[in-house]
Amino acid sequence: MKTNAVKICVPVCVNRAREIAGAMERAAEVGDLIELRLDYLEQNERDPAVDLLPEYLNRADDSIILTLRSPNQGGRASIDDKARRSFWRSLADLPTNCFADLELDLVTEFATSEQAPAIDWRQVICSHHDLNGVPVDLERLYERMAATPAGIIKIAVQANDTTDCIPVFRLLDRACRARREMIAIAMGPAGIMTRLLSPSRGSFLTYGSLDDASASAPGQLTAREMREIYGIDQIDRETEIFGIIGKPVSHSLSPHIHNAAFEAAKLNAVYIPFEVGDANEFMRRMVQPRSREIDWNLRGLSVTAPHKLTVMNRLDWIEPSAKEMQAVNTIVVRDDELHGYNTDAIGLITPLREKFGSLKHARCAIIGAGGAARAALWALNSEGAQVTLFARDPALAEFFARQFSAECKSIADAKFNGFDVVINTTPLGTCGERENETPVTSEKLHGVRLAYDLVYNPLETRFLREARAAGCETLSGLEMLIAQAVEQFKLWTGREPDEEVMRAAALRKLKQ
Repeated sequence: MKTNAVKICVPVCVNRAREIAGAMERAAEVGDLIELRLDYLEQNERDPAVDLLPEYLNRADDSIILTLRSPNQGGRASIDDKARRSFWRSLADLPTNCFADLELDLVTEFATSEQAPAIDWRQVICSHHDLNGVPVDLERLYERMAATPAGIIKIAVQANDTTDCIPVFRLLDRACRARREMIAIAMGPAGIMTRLLSPSRGSFLTYGSLDDASASAPGQLTAREMREIYGIDQIDRETEIFGIIGKPVSHSLSPHIHNAAFEAAKLNAVYIPFEVGDANEFMRRMVQPRSREIDWNLRGLSVTAPHKLTVMNRLDWIEPSAKEMQAVNTIVVRDDELHGYNTDAIGLITPLREKFGSLKHARCAIIGAGGAARAALWALNSEGAQVTLFARDPALAEFFARQFSAECKSIADAKFNGFDVVINTTPLGTCGERENETPVTSEKLHGVRLAYDLVYNPLETRFLREARAAGCETLSGLEMLIAQAVEQFKLWTGREPDEEVMRAAALRKLKQ
């Protein structure tokens, strides 16, 4: 086993016995332990794999966890209870570098049975997985597991919102106080923080996949990401924590940008994606120093859709320009207060001014009516531009447009000939389900000098392709993302980041 304090376990999830050896070698290159998920094997492949187990275990340099998960606990094959019992009972004494992951029902049964397998209880992980959410009797479940002779307790629950991580961390704290080895994880995108922070809070290990295709649970990062992007080996209880809240946030480049900047600046800091549905509850229970229910060194947040307006109700102070925009995209924790800022406006206008020149009297069209559109309105108005806002529902957007001396029209029958700049502030074209969508096509963009898409992932959006087909110059949202991230970094740290390090990190991710 490698000597670093953080232990990342890499699951091997293959379908055929002949694939196990190669997958174990690849897992050993990036992890500290290997979990051999026998339940992933096709039914007729399980016996050949079991026959080869002694060879696998004796050849392994890293520690091995053997797992034969039942279907109702997240197993991938149809395995009945009889087959599970038979498998564990058939095992001879396990090597000292091997652990057995048994669900609570089997641990309870074997602990009182004369037909228990020949396993040293110190090598047993007593596990429970809830694939639907956080059970209401979580504390009682922990107590039942802690009462068994198993050397390690593992509880994994589905996080449906980031606040579901709170009881997971509480359990881990309880186990540490009792000097009980424990693995505590919240699964799903909303639980990523537990995978990254639990080792620094006493977890026996954390899990990271070999690659994106071989994750054994939802929300599982790759082992390489955990080390190379998030620097998990350097995270401790003093690490300053930053992150992005929104829903969804899985597409965000911000973790790559800010973590690279923290590393370049040699700061003990990490930036984590937080998938948040209920922003009010997240702010109250996890962010506000006077009411939060978790002891962590949270220092600041980026805020993205749909929470830029909602979070304002939970802040102690908001800069005047953010109040005017009615959108906060940056939160700074100062002592016991939360301060809100908007770096979208300066992030938007800086690359636009560099590309276009003076915007005074320029005719600018903004497509969309969300938080990014409000930042664009504020920024362009400050530059002296003539602005028209195009929205799906002009009646809803007109009040805000009027505040910034802008016209408001319907996007349905819009044509943009005669405009100098057209800015897409909608999420249309973002990587995922809406990647092939665009708010307007090329025939409506003829005559426009510059088309600016605030979507940055993918780098080449359909809106930009349509704009080039119409003969427009184009500007990618990546430049706004970098510019606003620079301002966020300065607000959080009081230091100037290495902008080129930030851009390089974003481009690496986009080109994967």
